[in-house]
Amino acid sequence: MTTLRISTRSIFESGTGQLGTLQSQIAKTQMQLSTGRKMITPSDDPIASARALEVTQSQSINTQLSTNRDNAKSSLSQVELALQNTTALIQDVQTLVVNAGNGALSQADRESIATELEGRLQDMLGVANTADGAGGYLFSGFKATTLPFTQTTTGAQYNGDQGQRELQVGSSRKVPISDSGSSVFENNKTGNGTFQTAADPGNLTRGGTGIISSGAVADASMINGHSYQIDFQVTGGTTTYTVTDTFDGTVLTATPQAYESGKQITVGGMAFDIKGAPADLDSFTVVPSQKESIFTTLTNLLNTLRSPGTGPAEQAALTNRLNQANDNLNNSLDNVLSVRASIGARLKEIDYLDSTGDDLNVQYEATLNDLQALDNVAAISLFTQQQFTLEAAQKSFKTLSGLSLFNFIG
Repeated sequence: MTTLRISTRSIFESGTGQLGTLQSQIAKTQMQLSTGRKMITPSDDPIASARALEVTQSQSINTQLSTNRDNAKSSLSQVELALQNTTALIQDVQTLVVNAGNGALSQADRESIATELEGRLQDMLGVANTADGAGGYLFSGFKATTLPFTQTTTGAQYNGDQGQRELQVGSSRKVPISDSGSSVFENNKTGNGTFQTAADPGNLTRGGTGIISSGAVADASMINGHSYQIDFQVTGGTTTYTVTDTFDGTVLTATPQAYESGKQITVGGMAFDIKGAPADLDSFTVVPSQKESIFTTLTNLLNTLRSPGTGPAEQAALTNRLNQANDNLNNSLDNVLSVRASIGARLKEIDYLDSTGDDLNVQYEATLNDLQALDNVAAISLFTQQQFTLEAAQKSFKTLSGLSLFNFIG
């Protein structure tokens, strides 16, 4: 019979090693309970750890996009407020234009209106140069720190560019958070948006009282971008006119046409009328609409209000220029409202992306919970079992280590 001899050293090494393993296991379970996570190190579950890292990174990106959306909403809200103020200013100026057209007003009355209009012009410049609260300006494009507009004798000069600053607000979506000052304050069509009518300034000196309407498109297919001039002749008390295409000098009226106040005139697909009594050699023009800055419109309007307007010819010239200013103001208002509609659409899209981002965050949290969350009931049960096992091992080791032959020798 072979006798297995175990040295005291082996007994102690084996016992302490086993106790160390049990203590490590219970320490790990205790760590899981304190953190609420079943994976303490990636080695616990390499596949789940890698997946959790991917989800965490996606969640971080989603959080950053949410921050970007908050910043975008803040910037767009500032732009919307500025455009709201611009809308109110234009409407105020339109009211002043209507008041200024009252034939009963004296030159002093119109001067008072002009003084009020100067205040509106300065207010408009202030809105156009609104700061963004971050050391820049709302309407300077990519030249964020450049003052967008500086006043000139003819209106204002735009110092920015055409850029629109953008922010990434979705995984594959960037939203413009600004609009250039040029697109807001200078992208305004003159006249009725297709063509502009005007009276020759010389009509005033000739004593003519003709007033030309803004007109409307009669046949869009015939509009060719040409300019036209209507020239009047007064002979023996009879007033006639001829129409000339100034693009190539072609006279479109084979014979002078008899003039009737208020009767519609159609040329090149455009219809308008002239009222009043044009003088001999008076003329009117019809040209394609151009873009005009709101500041140019307001400056021209100021000059109009400060021009003499007491006699019939002066009143007619004033009315023609006021009508022209009112048309341009209408187009400026339409342009601002169009930009505001664009801002509203962007804000609505950001709200939609916010909702989508919140849903994604819930999904990420659920996925991480599945990958990392600890089953507390099972962990507590395991921890209790490990405690019993460790206590039993400690007692048995104590008993075993205390055995000695010398204990039985008297």
